[in-house]
Amino acid sequence: MQDRPVYELLGGPARDRIFCYATGNDVDWYKELGFRAFKLACRHGPADGLEGLKKNEEHVAQARQVIGAEAELMLDCYMAFDVEYTVQLAERLRPYGLKWIEEYLIPEDEDGHAEVRRRLPWMTLAAGEHFYTPFPYQRMLNRGCLDILQPDIHWVGGLTACVKIAHMAEAAGKQVCLHGGGRDPYGQHFTWAMPNTPWGEFYIGSDPGVPLEEAADVSTSSGRVAGARVPVDGWLDTLPQGSGFDLGIEEDQLKPFSF
Repeated sequence: MQDRPVYELLGGPARDRIFCYATGNDVDWYKELGFRAFKLACRHGPADGLEGLKKNEEHVAQARQVIGAEAELMLDCYMAFDVEYTVQLAERLRPYGLKWIEEYLIPEDEDGHAEVRRRLPWMTLAAGEHFYTPFPYQRMLNRGCLDILQPDIHWVGGLTACVKIAHMAEAAGKQVCLHGGGRDPYGQHFTWAMPNTPWGEFYIGSDPGVPLEEAADVSTSSGRVAGARVPVDGWLDTLPQGSGFDLGIEEDQLKPFSF
């Protein structure tokens, strides 16, 4: 057994640090934390009609005003749209310089993804959080549907499946950005190692004012989960040195099982 970090077993670090973007709608707080890239959750869909389109545009416009012209901005649509609504919203949001739009269709609608690609040749398209196993990614790559693949390392088949997806994407000249990959040791090790995974997503589920080190989704009652690093000023810049995923088990995690 080799006493080495997982990223070294995958070939060693491909970068000195990982650029992270913050996911959530409290962009003023994320900016205060030092992030320079932000992904919004879209609030309205086709059922809300033209008024919903207007409110979505206002939401993006307000965020752009807060973060400024030099920061990156993305939009997560969480499988809520159809092809026509996706195209309408993308065209409406064009002045705000979105880096990408994400998960606009249900994952099974591969023909719809191809149609969105055809009608929005200028837009960077991202999806994959709800694809399972590497096979849907290969089909999407074969059809040229996506620019950024976003597997969830917990759902798609683990580290092995993600490595396969990264290799397929690299061969096609595409990038991978794991769903939530910047906030747990599994995604962090993968992102350190793969050359075509330049960014890490850090979902912030805590309220404004709560330091990242104390956020519920990366900590236990006695402190941060072993192995999980927290970005500083939007960067993960400390390579893990422990063996494996450097997880460990904290004493308070064993208390429910004590007799």
